[in-house]
Order: sequence, then structure tokens, then C-alpha cells
Amino acid sequence: MASLDKVKQIKITKKTQPPTAALGLDTIIKQQRGGSSTAAATMTQESAGLPSAVKLLIGAGGIYAAFLYYGSLQEDVFRYTAEDGSQFKQAWLLQVLEALANVVIGFIGMQLTGPTKGIPKQAFAISGASQVTAKACTSLALANGLSFPVATLAKSGKMAPVMLGSLILGGASYSIREYLQVAAIIGGTAIVSMGKKKGGGSSSSMMGVAYIVMSLVLDGVTAGFQKRLKEETKKAGVKPKPYDFMFWTNWYMCVTAVVISVALNEVKPGLAFCTANPEIFEKIIKFALCSAVGQSFIFYTIANFDPLVLSTVTTTRKIFSVMLSIFLKGHSLSLTGWSGIALACSGIFSELLAKMGGHAKPH
Repeated sequence: MASLDKVKQIKITKKTQPPTAALGLDTIIKQQRGGSSTAAATMTQESAGLPSAVKLLIGAGGIYAAFLYYGSLQEDVFRYTAEDGSQFKQAWLLQVLEALANVVIGFIGMQLTGPTKGIPKQAFAISGASQVTAKACTSLALANGLSFPVATLAKSGKMAPVMLGSLILGGASYSIREYLQVAAIIGGTAIVSMGKKKGGGSSSSMMGVAYIVMSLVLDGVTAGFQKRLKEETKKAGVKPKPYDFMFWTNWYMCVTAVVISVALNEVKPGLAFCTANPEIFEKIIKFALCSAVGQSFIFYTIANFDPLVLSTVTTTRKIFSVMLSIFLKGHSLSLTGWSGIALACSGIFSELLAKMGGHAKPH
């Protein structure tokens, strides 16, 4: 009986242990589900005495604050017009500074939690290059006239290229609900782009639309590279910690962005523009810091809660970003535009509810 009680006690203990999966990126979540990472365990221990409600307030509040301000600053950077009529167009230089801030925070976190040895750097290099190119395309879309609300809603439809690639290359199948979710997001985004009132800000240029489509396609490509990264780390017999992912991914993002920004001759004119317009440089620095701080709050949240909590926070954050942009940045929408917002948001929330339903199913 004593032996049986001990077995039951072990089972109960395993069931009640909090999930300690790492970063909110799909790859890192999946990578860490198999067991607790040292970094996640460290963060959990540091806040072990806090009630769950306080932890959630810290994590979710930090993500909301950092990334809502991040989105606002990103829009300000590309809407800013200098006295001579010029604008900041150096999207790759912006990615250099953003990745650099994440490299610094990632390095500090990696030193505090202990770096993981034997990490397959090539897989990180490919994934990082793909990710930074997708982010640069989003910035280029904004620089070429695509409004922030349209760009943000469009990026919420990143499941579309993933589905398309899986259908063509992998022979995957999806439910009618999943098709409808993607159709609602894409359709709603298209309606919003066509539903702006005259005088309500810059129109969505064809070049901006082309860049956001490229960004979505690269999101699908990145998802494939992240799966390969997971396989490579498994083959190497290593389990990178959250800040390992943050440092090495952003390191290669930074290297890629530096090479391309130099090749496109963005560094000198970009820095000259910032020197002549110090207020925009201040916004860029804040933008980069918000990215790094927001990632750290993502680590904190996923270390203390289930990945579904993070998914809920980041999904609703996108919708709040769109609403804040509309009300605070002077975007004027017609009734048609608002109907597009409602349609796209319904697709986003449906995707979130589907995740929640799948999470509730027994495994």
C-alpha cells in the first residue's frame, strides 16, 4: 500500500507542475514542452512567491505595454516627414538596430541563465535570415504607403501561406473552419484597405501590398525553417534555453540586416536622416528597446503559464494595436472599413477559440 500511495503521489505531482515551456515563438514552445528549461525554472523560482493573478498582470501587462508602444512607434517612424519633405525609408537599418537591442538583452539573459553548448549555428542562421527579411518587408510595406491597421491585420493572416505550402508540398488537409478563418482575415483586411475615407491618411499603395504579401510568404518559409531548427537541435542532443534562442536568432538577424543595409547603401543616409531629425532617432531607439523588453516579458509569461495564455495575450494585443492606431493616428474609416475590421477580427478570434478548444481536448 505504501508503494502504491507513493506512485499516486508522483502522478499527482507531475500533473500539478506548472508548464515551463519557453519563448512564445512556436519553435521555442515546442522545443521546451518536453521538459523544464533552466531559464524558465529560474524565472519561475524568482516569482514563485507571487500569486498567479499578479504573475499574469506582470507578464500580460508587460507584453501589452511593450508591444502596443512598439507598434505605435513603428507607425510614427514611417509616417514622420521632415521639414524638407523627406521620410525615413531605411527599413533594413531599422532592423539592424532592433536586432541589436535584442542581441544585447539576449546576451545578458544567456549569461545569467548559462549558455547552452553545441547549438547548431547554421540552423539559427537560416531561421534568423528568414525572420529578419519578413520583418523588413513589413517595415517596407509601411514605408511604401500601407497603413498600419491594414498591415497588422494582414500579418494576422500568416496562417494562409503556411496552409498553402502544406497543401502544395505536404498534402495536408484543413477543416472548413480553418479555411473560413483565413478567408475572414484576408477578406476583412482587403475591405479595410478599400474602406478608408478620403483624407484619412495615406492610401495602401500597390508596392506596400506587395511587400506585406512577401512578408506573409516569408512567415510561411520561416515556419518551415523553425521546424528544421527543432530537428537539428534534437539531432545534436541539445535543448537551447529561451535566451539562447533570443541571442542566436537575433545575432544572425542582425548580421543579415547589416549586410543588406550596407549593400543597399542605407546606413549613411539613414544615420544622416536621424542626425538631422533627432526626434525620429529617439523613436527608433525606443522602438528597438520595446522589442527587446517585450520579448523578455514573453519569456516570463510562458515560463509561468501555459502557451495558450501567451497566444491569447499576443492575439488580442494585435487587435488593440489596430484600434489604437485608428483612434490615435487619425485613420478615418467608412462604414465599409469598419465592417472589414469586424470581419478580420472575427477570423482572428475564431482562430484563438479553435486553439483554446484544441487545448481543452484530452491527449
